[in-house]
Amino acid sequence: MATNTQHFLKINSDRRAFLLVGLVALVWVILYNNLQAVADWLTYTLLGLSRESAAGQSLNFFIYDVPKILLLLTGMIFLITLAQTFINTEKVRAVVEKRGEGVGNVMASLFGAITPFCSCSSVPLFIGFVQAGIPLGITFSFLITSPIMNEVAFVLLLGLFGWQVALMYLVSGVVIGVVAGMILGRLKLERYVEEFVFQVRANRAAVGLVEEKPTWLERFEEAAEKTREIVGKVWLFVIIGIGIGAFIHGFIPEDALTGIMGQDTWWSVPAAVLLGIPLYSNAAGVIPIVSAMLGKGAALGTVLAFMMSVVALSLPEMIILRKVLKPRLIAIFIGVVAASIVVTGYLFNLVV
Repeated sequence: MATNTQHFLKINSDRRAFLLVGLVALVWVILYNNLQAVADWLTYTLLGLSRESAAGQSLNFFIYDVPKILLLLTGMIFLITLAQTFINTEKVRAVVEKRGEGVGNVMASLFGAITPFCSCSSVPLFIGFVQAGIPLGITFSFLITSPIMNEVAFVLLLGLFGWQVALMYLVSGVVIGVVAGMILGRLKLERYVEEFVFQVRANRAAVGLVEEKPTWLERFEEAAEKTREIVGKVWLFVIIGIGIGAFIHGFIPEDALTGIMGQDTWWSVPAAVLLGIPLYSNAAGVIPIVSAMLGKGAALGTVLAFMMSVVALSLPEMIILRKVLKPRLIAIFIGVVAASIVVTGYLFNLVV
């Protein structure tokens, strides 16, 4: 009798949990789909700023991107943590290690190529992979390729420059992720990951040794707690990073960028990469700038190197990663990826 009562209570609690999560998900979708309309109304209607003004563009960018990134962070961390309650992380790690770092890096890079995330919204998946015990170098392959490769950017490049350029962009993005990830993995940099990331994994493993199979309510509660913990650690850094990106988005003139990258000199590629790092956008958002730069005479490899640095090494992403990675690892990460992008830019300029 007692067993039947417990089973009935468990079913009811799971149903209530599903209902609550479903309602939250509905609100999430409604908010996310109306962010741009709200940002436009606040910026251009309520405040009366011009759409062509630097202040209007910067403020609109900020009002739109802050809730967008926070919603993406919250939603993805919740889903990742929920999925992890079903996954035996030891088996996942064993499979990856059995495949070897090269195959693992390729798999992670290809997965990154098909996921439609910008640099900031790739960070939660990166954290989830590290907490699951996936080798650090393999997780970096995903983190690097995911923002570089964007299906919208691929289609735009295909339409503007032809399939050869689009294919080279695709291949180079995956190769950069694989090579840079393998280099970072060989350096054994786990000691430069913040301790709380590994502590979460240890806590989950210890709980798994003594608990029975969790209920849906318990799974949702664990996912919600982990979401609150991680978002609570990074939300301020997200706002600061996007604020910097918004200022640059509105107040740095396009001509200042094309003036440098239009120069047919050896230093144009590294200069393009250095210029791209402080900026913040996704690959699709950079395509119009890329097109304008090419129209003003910049070399294809130079502008693609600029685009890759914007989406793979954005300052907001580095600010968010600082809560997960120690400064030395961030510096190494930037150096390895930037060097890979510079080499890719030179190769494009030689071939095209």
